[in-house]
Amino acid sequence: MEKTMQSIEARKKLNFGARFVITLIIALTFLFLIWLLFYVELPQASRDLINIMVGAYVAVLAKSTDYWFKEKDDPEHKEMEKHLDNEKGREEQSGY
Repeated sequence: MEKTMQSIEARKKLNFGARFVITLIIALTFLFLIWLLFYVELPQASRDLINIMVGAYVAVLAKSTDYWFKEKDDPEHKEMEKHLDNEKGREEQSGY
């Protein structure tokens, strides 16, 4: 049981780290595009492309923000609860 719990916890930590890094990359890319748009002299064709990319990144940034701030069902949390319920059921059956 303890090994299963440790593996679930390790996977939860890895998932959190990966999601955090991806979100950080998304936010930094968006800020870089904004910086390019307002603080760098670009040819008109490049400015149009940057404008399109900023528009696309607004949707990506919104999804990323939704992930962190919206209420959601976490699959790892459900897996841990299921595992704990199974262990609790075994203890009740064994009389402990």
